[in-house]
Amino acid sequence: MKKKSKRLNWIIGIAIAFFIIGIGAVIGVYQLFEAEKTSLSAPSAKDQAREEFLGTIGETAREVAANHDLYASVMIAQASLESHFGTSGLGSSPNFNLYGIKGQYENKSVQFDTQEDDGKGNMTTVKADFRKYPSYEASMDDYANLLAKGTSWDPTIYKEAFKTNARTYLEATNALTGTYATDSSYEKKLNALIAQYHLDAYDTVATKKQSKWAFSIMWKMSLLRTPSNRHSFVSGII
Repeated sequence: MKKKSKRLNWIIGIAIAFFIIGIGAVIGVYQLFEAEKTSLSAPSAKDQAREEFLGTIGETAREVAANHDLYASVMIAQASLESHFGTSGLGSSPNFNLYGIKGQYENKSVQFDTQEDDGKGNMTTVKADFRKYPSYEASMDDYANLLAKGTSWDPTIYKEAFKTNARTYLEATNALTGTYATDSSYEKKLNALIAQYHLDAYDTVATKKQSKWAFSIMWKMSLLRTPSNRHSFVSGII
């Protein structure tokens, strides 16, 4: 009887120990989960505004890019960078000029201050006419046509940015650096935006339903970072 009693006590002791360990593990996992939720603060108004902007122009960029042999990811990144995610005076309604293109569009323009080089390396502020568009789609389509036509002095200046010549969006952003923009870090900024917001998803053909679902998932993934480094590089360029 004593052996049986000891054995029973031993079994009960082991069971209690496993129970306590199990409870501890559950509490530990719960605490980690709660800590992670606490560290992931809700998206800021700035985050939400950017999400809305990218969602607004994403499908249009995909369609325009497909029709012009361009990378939609690069078009979206450029639009985001040039227009500060659609919040600049030039890039927002009623002007919709996402790419800072000067001149007139269908005889319509709007004046804004801009920095110009006087030819001696000195920057001065002057007023310039910029194209005024009726919509983001018109702005994107006009931009694509501008790349196709090139400049008056070099009609093929942007040819390396097209899919026919650029194997990846990385090659396309490289081709636009020093041509479309004189900023030597232009491609680095564009690549950072594409990576941050997973814009390369728009470089493939998909239905609008699939695209919205994919963008929603990828946007949430981009927010799965601590608030301190969520926009560590991008915030420095926008």
